[in-house]
Amino acid sequence: MNDWMNTELWQGNTLADLLTLEFLASTFGSILGAIVILLLGWIISSWLQHRVQNLGKRNRHLDEMLFDFLASIVRYVVIGFSVLFVLNTFGVRTTSVVAVIGAAGLAIGLALQGTLSNVAAGVMLIFFRPIKIGDFVEVAGEMGTVKQINLNFTELADLSNVQVIVPNSEVWGNVITNYSVNPTRRAEWTFGVGYGANLKTAEDIIRDTIMADERAMADPAPFIQVTNLNDSSVDFLVRVWCNASDYFAFKADMTRKVKEALDDGGVDIPFPTRTIVQAAE
Repeated sequence: MNDWMNTELWQGNTLADLLTLEFLASTFGSILGAIVILLLGWIISSWLQHRVQNLGKRNRHLDEMLFDFLASIVRYVVIGFSVLFVLNTFGVRTTSVVAVIGAAGLAIGLALQGTLSNVAAGVMLIFFRPIKIGDFVEVAGEMGTVKQINLNFTELADLSNVQVIVPNSEVWGNVITNYSVNPTRRAEWTFGVGYGANLKTAEDIIRDTIMADERAMADPAPFIQVTNLNDSSVDFLVRVWCNASDYFAFKADMTRKVKEALDDGGVDIPFPTRTIVQAAE
C-alpha cells in the first residue's frame, strides 16, 4: 500500500513538473517569438524607409522632402503592424486595442484641433508642393526664402535673413505668391517727363539705357509707351523681361540709370508744383 502511494505521489509530482516546464517553455517561446517579430519589424521598417528615401535621392527631379515623409509613414506602419501581431500572439484581442486607440485618438484630436490643423496643412504642403525649400515666396503677409517645411510650421528667412516661423495652417489657408517658380520675370517702371520734353527723344533714351544692360531680354520685346498724362508729367510705362534671379537688382539699377540718362539728355523730369494766382484787389 505504501509503495503504491509513493508511486502515485511520484507520478503526480512528475506531471506537475511537466506542466510547469511546458508552461515555462510556452511562455519563453512566446516572449522569444515576440522579440524576433519586433526585431524583424524594426529591420524591415528601416530597410523600407531607406529604400523609399533613396528613390527621391536618385532622381533630382523628384522632391526629397516628399519621399522622406513617405518613408517615415512606411516605417511607422510596419512597426505598428508588428506590435499588433505581437499582441495577437499573446492572445490580446487586437480589435479591442484598435478601438481603444481610435477613441483615444478622437479625444486627443478634439483637444489639439489647432495643432492637428497645422499637421493636416503640412501634409497638403508636402504632397502638393506649392512651395519648396529654396523658393522665394510671400505667404501670410511674410516674404522670404523657404528654409524648412515640416508637419507643424514653415520656416522662412526674410530679406534681412531673420528667421520667420509661419504655422502651416496660415500657409495653406492663404494666398501663396511664389517668385521662384518661373525662370523669368517682367520688370516694370513708370518714368515721368515734362510736357515740354521731346517724347521720341525720351523714349529712345529710356530704351537704349535699359536694353544696353546685359540682364535685359530682347525676347519678349520690351514695352515702352506713353500711358498716362498726369497733372505735371507725361508718364512712360516700361516693361522689360529678365531672369527671376536678377529682378530686384536689375529694377533698382535701371531706375537710377534711366534718371541719370534723362538728365544727361536734357529731358526734364518734373516734380509736383503748385501755381498760386492772386486775384487783383
